[in-house]
Amino acid sequence: MSIWKKPISVEQLTASGANTAVSHLGIELTEVGDDFLRGRVPVDERTRQPFGLLHGGVSVVLAETLGSMGAFYASPEGHRAVGLDINANHLRAATSGWVTGTARPVHIGRTTQVWQIDMVNDAGELTCVSRITMAVLAPKG
Repeated sequence: MSIWKKPISVEQLTASGANTAVSHLGIELTEVGDDFLRGRVPVDERTRQPFGLLHGGVSVVLAETLGSMGAFYASPEGHRAVGLDINANHLRAATSGWVTGTARPVHIGRTTQVWQIDMVNDAGELTCVSRITMAVLAPKG
């Protein structure tokens, strides 16, 4: 059973990231499942830190992108979702290729949502785990 309360597609997600940090960093939204979103970020000159590793902040941008988009589309029509808290544990460095994140809800409530985002390198090894808490805001008026 699908968790989505608004129409959702990879094309819509991609369009919403145009001319934002998402497109600037080369983040690609790749898959929408019944209860998950998946996207990836390249490990290249846009996303590496000075020591040649994927910048930890970029992993957090990927996590927040996936969790925020997931929360928005899992909220009722007219509602929006904004981040309250995010954390990330960096487990393994990535120096090339892609890091792919999969976001799944831990909790979808009326006023808050919690999403878990697991990120892996091209070999499928876990590079980062992140959790984001979102506030669900009802329409004003």
